[in-house]
Amino acid sequence: MSKEQPFAALTPDFILDAVESRGFYSDGRAIALNSYENRVLQIGIEDSNPIIAKFYRPNRWTKAQILEEHDFCFELVEQELPVVAPMLTQGESLFEYKGYYCALFERKGGHAPELDNLDNLFTLGRFLGRIHKVGQAKTYALRPELTPQTYGHDSIDYIIEHALPPEVKMPYESLARDVMKLVDELWQKAGQQRYIRVHGDCHVGNILWRDDNPHFVDLDDSRMAPAVQDVWMLLSGERDQQQKQLLEIIEGYQEFCDFNVAELQLVECLRTLRMIYHSAWLARRWHDPAFKHAFPYFGSVQYWQEQILDLRVQFAELQEAPVSLPTY
Repeated sequence: MSKEQPFAALTPDFILDAVESRGFYSDGRAIALNSYENRVLQIGIEDSNPIIAKFYRPNRWTKAQILEEHDFCFELVEQELPVVAPMLTQGESLFEYKGYYCALFERKGGHAPELDNLDNLFTLGRFLGRIHKVGQAKTYALRPELTPQTYGHDSIDYIIEHALPPEVKMPYESLARDVMKLVDELWQKAGQQRYIRVHGDCHVGNILWRDDNPHFVDLDDSRMAPAVQDVWMLLSGERDQQQKQLLEIIEGYQEFCDFNVAELQLVECLRTLRMIYHSAWLARRWHDPAFKHAFPYFGSVQYWQEQILDLRVQFAELQEAPVSLPTY
């Protein structure tokens, strides 16, 4: 398959043939869902509910790495946690069809959680505590860790070598290196981190709210990371708002799992790493036509000037006191 067009073979007929190879008979409907890294589609099934088919981006994860994530999902389901795990078809959660790895999922409805509702945040915290309790029980042997090196330094190196226009190369590199120096210092200041299996991309787009409870989807970015990685993306607004939100989340969390408050030092570090990693992700995927269509101004001088401004803001945020829990 072409590096420039990794999903070129995924024609409608190819997709339906792949699904039908697992014993599902399509009614011919296939609706593309919002996903860039992989290709995810809702497939209509004759005389039954639709299912979700996920075609993994070639050469991103190995088969063993994908199965590690699937096993984690199954462990969570065994503990009656609301995680949408892959279906077992012909005894397998992952199958290969003409060069593509694919998994099938039940379709689950729901809407994004209202994060300005403190009761919702308490509930999310309780479920995250239970998820992390399971996540602590084992480690990933093959999936990577989220660290300043893997998400920050490696991303900056790639950006400098492959993506920066000459006009902004010096100011971006100088600022990014300074920002990462501070991230490294804060990461060390937070103390020895306990890395556990986490969701990895726990934002509102990957949480479906249904029946007054969250349902977690898409653990594709699951990896070893500090527990706070699954917490910080649920915080928003001004500092006082984030403090209230954090209190609700951690109160719910600690009903099931201890939370290391020293990790709160990492919240702005993780936000910074995500910003840098996102730009590197776009650069690495730029050969895929879907990215050119979805992010048309990526790589322009204007894009990188905006990134420089955002990193300057983050540099200031990193020097502020971190969000914290009240002490009594």
